[in-house]
Amino acid sequence: MASGRRKDTALLAARAGRYREYAPPPTLRHHFSRLWSHALHDGPLAMVAIVPDGYCDLLWIDGRLVVAGPDRAAAFPVIQPGATVIGARFAPGAAAPWLETPLSALVGCSVPLADFGRKDTAEFEARLADCPDPSAATALFGRLLEEAARDEEEPAREAAVIFAAADSRRPAPGLLDRLGMSERQLRRRCHHHFGYGAKTLERIRRFQRFLDLCRRLDTMPLARLALEAGFADQPHMTREVGELSTLTPAVILDQLSMRQRAD
Repeated sequence: MASGRRKDTALLAARAGRYREYAPPPTLRHHFSRLWSHALHDGPLAMVAIVPDGYCDLLWIDGRLVVAGPDRAAAFPVIQPGATVIGARFAPGAAAPWLETPLSALVGCSVPLADFGRKDTAEFEARLADCPDPSAATALFGRLLEEAARDEEEPAREAAVIFAAADSRRPAPGLLDRLGMSERQLRRRCHHHFGYGAKTLERIRRFQRFLDLCRRLDTMPLARLALEAGFADQPHMTREVGELSTLTPAVILDQLSMRQRAD
């Protein structure tokens, strides 16, 4: 990647405010991996990098419900300082049936939930708009999802199996046999469930392992960090991290390290 395309002044979303994740209640665990809220800092407008993670999210932002499709590379949305975003991360395979849309149609897109024709959208948005503060909106958001989940079928088990294989540092052999699929069928199902093929999903999940290591460590040399995350070597890590985030591994480590969080 040419240096002119890098955005080393960008802040990863985790450093641009107060981000919190919550385990969903039992009634939602088949449909959502996490519920979350993100309160951005007040102050000058910052360039915030939303990096790919292999998921699709439902957001409450700027007074409406929006679906954030899966990304192949970092996105840089304009989010007003002091805003609070509330979200729910779909479980692997859950978004496509909820939205009645293959995720390949949503890669890199943010689409109002109303555009998917869900009849409950207007009511849910009106109820959320009446909330007096972000805490109340976060609680109501979860309850509304529980109401909606009553009419939704559980996602296909194959999606969780594919995601788990991509999430592993050493994907288990025999995945096609376990799923009873051909290579072509696996590619088609991956595009439906995740928006892209298995190799791209593996690449994104390896990048997420790198981010997780950066959050837990601050003294490991970059070459060792590359191997622990599952890259072939440090140049491989530098290239992949740059393509997925526009940032260098050193910049990301500096932003996410335990030392920075303590500061």
